[in-house]
Amino acid sequence: MRRFLAIIPLAALAVITWARAERPPPPPPGLVVAVRPIAPRGNPAAHLGAFRLQGVWQLASRSAGFGSYSTLLAMPDGTLLAFSDSGNFLHFSPPGSRGEVLAGGDLLSGYPTAKAGRDVESATRDSATGRVWLGLEGTNAVFRLAPDLRPLNRVRPPAIARWGVNSGPEAMVRLADGRFVLLREAFAGWFESRRHDAVVFDGDPTAGARSWHFVFEGPRGFSPTDMTQLPDGRLLILMRRLIWPMPQRFAGRLVIADPRGIRPGRTLKARTVARIASSLPVDNFEGIAAVPTPDGRLTVWIISDDNFSSFQRSLLWKLSVDPRALY
Repeated sequence: MRRFLAIIPLAALAVITWARAERPPPPPPGLVVAVRPIAPRGNPAAHLGAFRLQGVWQLASRSAGFGSYSTLLAMPDGTLLAFSDSGNFLHFSPPGSRGEVLAGGDLLSGYPTAKAGRDVESATRDSATGRVWLGLEGTNAVFRLAPDLRPLNRVRPPAIARWGVNSGPEAMVRLADGRFVLLREAFAGWFESRRHDAVVFDGDPTAGARSWHFVFEGPRGFSPTDMTQLPDGRLLILMRRLIWPMPQRFAGRLVIADPRGIRPGRTLKARTVARIASSLPVDNFEGIAAVPTPDGRLTVWIISDDNFSSFQRSLLWKLSVDPRALY
């Protein structure tokens, strides 16, 4: 078992800036995270299609605020940035590299402490400016953050105001062309099991960009939990289904959709490319990030939300795939 230390004190947050090339000097240790590799059971290749499962780890800590990570971003330096539904963040280098946490703590200090005002479920980033946007489910709000994660602006766009208290912007991505796509977690109707309301903003949702709706259709019974745009422009979308309530058990899907097919009022259909079967080390997977590798493949990271429950785990998966195999 490896242990790595994190930069946690809130005072350090003011000097942590990912826009800088240098790393900030480490203050006294705060958060301690244990990383334990897990050996997959069964035959992962039978479920994962073109994806290769290269590693599974459980992240654990007794430190307050750790866990319940609901979305994941890949940073330019190869590190990962996770956000939780309690308004916390964790910036870390993945297992197999430096293997350390770089920063973490309360992201929305000064904002309401109630979960509805801190329930971060989706995130996206502009690689040119380093700015980050967060989608909050409880209030159907969007935050814009500076590269150092200081909140700059918060809006509640009318386009997503009716998405409900616990069914809002679960997945969000800023496309390479500057548009934003948001997917609702809940199905489009009581008797619906595939279709989800979705919104496109022509620009920054926090700056009053024009928006319009379309319909996202995924595999039956599964809801979108996160998504990322691949270098070829397609969307890789993580989806989840609760298959047993007590204790909770989950299944997942990885699907591909082409944003060129998005049209106002029309349906964008996704195609399943991998099944995250319950026979594998699975939990409530809610975050996904994709990183191109020098050999033309993609490394795909997936993280789970443990809901601060002793019956669930914060799992981290590492997958590898040739994007040409996803056509």
